[in-house]
Amino acid sequence: MTLNRRDFLKISGAGAAAAALGGCATTAGGARPHVVVVGAGFGGATCAKYLRQWGPNIDVTLIEPNDKFISCPISNWVIGGLKKMDDITHGYDNLPRHGIKMVKDSVVAIDTQKRTVTTRGGSTIGYDRLVIAPGIELMTDTIKGYKDAEAAGKVVHAWKAGAQTALLRKQLEAMPDGGTYLLAIPGTPYRCPPGPYERISLVANYLSKAKPKSKIIVLDSNADIVSKKPLFMDAWTTKYAGMIDYRPSNAVTAVDGAKMTVSTDFDDIKADVLNVVPRQRAGDLCALAGVRDKNANWCTVNFATFESAHVPNVHVIGDSVQSGLPKSGHMATNQAKVCAAAIVEILAGRQPDPIPVIANTCYSATSDSTSGYVANVYRYDPAKKEYVNQPEGGATAKGDELNFTYNESWAKNIWANVLG
Repeated sequence: MTLNRRDFLKISGAGAAAAALGGCATTAGGARPHVVVVGAGFGGATCAKYLRQWGPNIDVTLIEPNDKFISCPISNWVIGGLKKMDDITHGYDNLPRHGIKMVKDSVVAIDTQKRTVTTRGGSTIGYDRLVIAPGIELMTDTIKGYKDAEAAGKVVHAWKAGAQTALLRKQLEAMPDGGTYLLAIPGTPYRCPPGPYERISLVANYLSKAKPKSKIIVLDSNADIVSKKPLFMDAWTTKYAGMIDYRPSNAVTAVDGAKMTVSTDFDDIKADVLNVVPRQRAGDLCALAGVRDKNANWCTVNFATFESAHVPNVHVIGDSVQSGLPKSGHMATNQAKVCAAAIVEILAGRQPDPIPVIANTCYSATSDSTSGYVANVYRYDPAKKEYVNQPEGGATAKGDELNFTYNESWAKNIWANVLG
């Protein structure tokens, strides 16, 4: 497939914007339609912004409990000492300028029959369409002893950027030279497939310079590195030879915070810093809306609109979606734009694009000066009911300084696109 100008505009959003501005959106009763978006991360904030840009007749309410946006992409750079928390923390000040009504609150109930959401603060908000972008829920109860160890500050996941990101960095700084850092990786699917391997690389970069006698143990629940294997293996063998002990097919079953050990089916392993990332599933909001699948893990959607396959008028975007697509920040923004364009069309009484095209670009740093990337284009196939990877994609096998610069620029640009 060769992308023409029309396809490019679909990916960038300009094509959908032009189409959406061609008509007026109203409800059956003639009132302005109201879309409620819950969750102001990469997916939710992007969706709310583009709903207003492409559907100026649509009222949009964005509900988010946090004061600030903290970026999961680039949070590994904080853990590795390349950035500070302030570098990945941004305000929501620009979103109201698009006409979005911001509500700082948490949703505690969703009535999909009455089409209302109820917040912890006691507000009940009606909607014509609901978009939920809750990210992931970490299944800490699948690992024995995890909750107690986490509460005591003895084990962290740092898989939701925030307080645990800063805590893990402090633990690495306090670790003695000659100590051991342990990272446990959950089985797929999980948020950001290359994320654990980038984290290993950046922690190794830090330790190789600040604490060169230290070791890293990687317990991977998967049978092999699941993303960008050539990129990471090149870095581990050339930059950090002898430091990283990678053990595939090793799932953590228990954590003992008092002894600072983790258990697998094979043995008990002691470390100075325990970074255990549990299995994941669609965020709690998906359970409130009844859009999780029967196995209660992920959400099936119509990929042309991202409307739930189970509950009408409810759309799910981002990491909570069940698909073969990567669970990444960039992907969440692309899903958000497809979803926003589809809602604008639906509310205007038109047919959404039946074969949308989306893209994903993901950079991973391998040191404090080198990065690599993977980039893919996906076209929706209505017959297969899934997005199909197109041949234009590619990936780097080695990190380099130019891509490190591109990596930093990518982060700044996507933050501006989501929040600007």
